[in-house]
Amino acid sequence: MHPIERAAVVRYTRAGGLEAALAGADVLFVYDFLSTAVPGAWLAADRLRWLHIASAGVDPVLFDGLRDSDVVLTNSRGVFDDSIAEYVLGVILTFAKDFARSWALQEDSCWHHRETERIADRHALVVGTGPIGRAIARMLRAAGMRVSGAGRRAREGDPDFGTVHASGDLAEHLPGADYVVAVAPLTEQTKGLFDARAFAAMKPSARFVNVGRGELVVTGDLVEALRAGRIAGAALDVFETEPLPVDSPLWTMDNVLVSPHMSGDFIGWRTTLVEVFRDNFDRWLAGRPLRNVVDKRLGYVPSAR
Repeated sequence: MHPIERAAVVRYTRAGGLEAALAGADVLFVYDFLSTAVPGAWLAADRLRWLHIASAGVDPVLFDGLRDSDVVLTNSRGVFDDSIAEYVLGVILTFAKDFARSWALQEDSCWHHRETERIADRHALVVGTGPIGRAIARMLRAAGMRVSGAGRRAREGDPDFGTVHASGDLAEHLPGADYVVAVAPLTEQTKGLFDARAFAAMKPSARFVNVGRGELVVTGDLVEALRAGRIAGAALDVFETEPLPVDSPLWTMDNVLVSPHMSGDFIGWRTTLVEVFRDNFDRWLAGRPLRNVVDKRLGYVPSAR
């Protein structure tokens, strides 16, 4: 028996049974963080006080009913930070060192010498300055890259980014980036942030990396930018529609790396997510402040910096 089961009556349910399970419940742990079942079952939440989601992103559960309620929302911020940062460094190195072509040549037993790029002193613009963005910035700086950020407000002297640009001025700073990394939370302000205008502002040698949310990108505009050579490549871990449809042109583009929403998933991550909830549950039982409380108007946990 799990320690939580010794301290509370626990109901386990799939999406179809959520409405019945919610009646009389004080706490809801949304372990399936991609599920969109909560809004449809919300009217049954007659005594809910706290909702925890097993992810950093909260957009699947952030709807008007929850925003307007007194229910506290927490997330699993911090679990995936370093793993996603490693992924971003990995795909940047994959582009720079032309690993995909090396593997293709190896399959043909073809010895083809060529030169590759350095990443030292290349500029990475990280769009999203929360904990995951900060972990990415630290990782890329350690690899010798120059890093700046884009967030809600502009500032200098940031300990991880150095310079942070205001997201509203993003188009002005895209032309200077060799790599643009999207990791911003999904909000009304960031939905469709990377559209035809944004890709046109990037230089033709730039690569785009999305480890945030698929809806940050207008997919058709990205496909067109890649086809037209407006940007050099993209590494995509998240998509507007998941799984990525089999007829998507992104599958077959030789300048695109596709992964199935797994950039943060390390061996043992499921257990870690449960332990994050358990720690907060112990705090809730003891009447202590919860960790990772989301500002329901902003859509994320406000940073102290």
